[in-house]
Amino acid sequence: MISSFFGKTKPINYIVLSVFLLLFYSIHLLFGTDIGITLDTFPEELIVLAVLLLSLYIISRIVKVEKVTGLSSFAILFFTLLLVAFSDTIGDKNAIFANFFLLLAIWRLLAIKSMRSVKHKIFDATFLICVASFFYDWTLIFLILVFVAINVYDKKPAKNWMVPLVAIATVLILSFTVLKLNDSLGFFEEHYRFRLDFLFIDFFGHKGIIKLLVYTSLMLVVMFLVFVKVRKKGGGKLVLLRIVFLTFVLGAVISFFRFDGASPVLITFFPVAVFMTNYLETVKKIKLKELVVVICVLLPILLFVLDLNL
Repeated sequence: MISSFFGKTKPINYIVLSVFLLLFYSIHLLFGTDIGITLDTFPEELIVLAVLLLSLYIISRIVKVEKVTGLSSFAILFFTLLLVAFSDTIGDKNAIFANFFLLLAIWRLLAIKSMRSVKHKIFDATFLICVASFFYDWTLIFLILVFVAINVYDKKPAKNWMVPLVAIATVLILSFTVLKLNDSLGFFEEHYRFRLDFLFIDFFGHKGIIKLLVYTSLMLVVMFLVFVKVRKKGGGKLVLLRIVFLTFVLGAVISFFRFDGASPVLITFFPVAVFMTNYLETVKKIKLKELVVVICVLLPILLFVLDLNL
């Protein structure tokens, strides 16, 4: 029943998940944090919720337009469920905003496959990644994706390799101007420190590290199975999935680098949602598919309840 409902791309699917996300977000604010919500924090929380809902819409558009999955709503379902499973990510607003700009950047990179306006897409993706770094310094590592996409799709024109440098320079000039006007040039020195938090904390003693390790390991297994299936079928999806896989790897690296109480694991949710959807599409038996979906729904809810009790 659940699998058949989300196996379609009707607007009702997005509405249902949006309402569910709203309820989950509200419950987390009321019972999952000691801070709660006040009149002073309400506008900020409303903006964060709007960004999450917009992220859902962007993911829905990416998988539909770029065809990294079949036509279904499973990708946004899995993204929502991952938010529930890792409810601590709701409190990391920097990760939410960084993820939003990274989603837009990845969309532009995946769109290069059409071979239209390649330079514009490279510029946009680089610019958006730099903007994302204003929230998490380590997101600059995603610039690797830009050069990988250039190498995969259109590596011959030398200008393509220069475009990212132009985009970086543009961000530097604009940000320097704004910070200079506000007398806040110290932002660069204070923000871009590229700390390796796992070197300075009791890494394996942290309560969330086991969940992160299990999550990463399971997803790598799922991704391996998907690649095996897709390789047999052939087609252009394999190249797209390799870029999405690299997105997951870079996101996982950042999650371990910045594991200082609020790991930006949210950055990995989009690639995981894509691969989980592709894996589910390989399950042909309806009852088995339904069982997989039910488990994927119940497990995050159970983890969320356990986090509330803790």
